[in-house]
Amino acid sequence: MTLLTWNNACTVGVKAMDDQHAIMMDTMNELRSVPIGSSKRVQEDERLTRLLEFTRMHFLNEEKLMEQYGFPGLAQHRAEHQRLLAQLHESVTRLQHREEMHMDDFLCSLHHWFIDHVAGQDQQYGPWLNKHGVN
Repeated sequence: MTLLTWNNACTVGVKAMDDQHAIMMDTMNELRSVPIGSSKRVQEDERLTRLLEFTRMHFLNEEKLMEQYGFPGLAQHRAEHQRLLAQLHESVTRLQHREEMHMDDFLCSLHHWFIDHVAGQDQQYGPWLNKHGVN
C-alpha cells in the first residue's frame, strides 16, 4: 500500500477541515513508517493513540460545523464517524493489551476509509458550508 498523498479529491473547501484532513493523512503515513524492531509496538501504540485523539477532535469540529449550519446529512455522517472511532478504539485497545493485530491489514482498511470518506461523504458538506459563508 502506498502512502496517502494530498490531491484535489481531499479538498472539501473549508480550510480548517482541509488542514485537519492533512494532519490525519500525515499521522496515518507515520504509522506506515514505523521501523521494525523491539520498540515497534510502542511506536504503533503511541501513533495510533494520537490518531484516535486527533480524529475524535476533528470529527467533533466537523459535526459542530454541520450542525451549526443545518447540514441535512449530519446523522449519516455522524454514524460513519462513530463507526471509524469504534474501529480505532478497538485497535488501540488491542495494542495496549498486546493482542495479536495485523497492522498492515488495519492500515490498508484505514487508508481506504479515509480516501472514500474524504473524497465521498466530506465532499457533500463542503459546498453546503461554503454556501453558508464558511470557507
